[in-house]
Amino acid sequence: MQAQLNLVQANYADAAHMAALLGLLDGYARDPMGGGEPLSAFALQNLPAALAGRPTLFSVLAFDSTLPVGLINCVEGFSTFACQPLVNVHDVVVAASHRGQGIAEKMLVKVEAIARERGACKLTLEVLSGNHSAQKLYRRVGFDNYQLDPGMGQAQFMQKWLSS
Repeated sequence: MQAQLNLVQANYADAAHMAALLGLLDGYARDPMGGGEPLSAFALQNLPAALAGRPTLFSVLAFDSTLPVGLINCVEGFSTFACQPLVNVHDVVVAASHRGQGIAEKMLVKVEAIARERGACKLTLEVLSGNHSAQKLYRRVGFDNYQLDPGMGQAQFMQKWLSS
């Protein structure tokens, strides 16, 4: 059955939106694509205030009626080459019960509209090399691997954890 989808930009001060965001994000964290571990008690307790306190963040939620079924978290960055903001798509989550219904694609369209409203020059994201269905979706909506000079190869996403 096709979802009766409602897409909204999350209001971090709204308890229902935050419950939806935390539930979906925790489900994603527990999935092998999200690392296979639940969110920490610290993250669950502190994420609402942390999100609300950072104007460079925004999230899109998808609801099937009142059931939260999708989430995209975004972080505004800055392109020094373009001298304009950019938006990094940081988390893309669709509940297992609602996958294959085009929800992620619809949320990405909304993210793009918000990014354009913010004056962003581009969207960026990272995706696991083994997540072929996500790669197919991202290519379908216009993403491609990042490179400046084909002779230098494609960019790789790297990380370094800093101890707290």
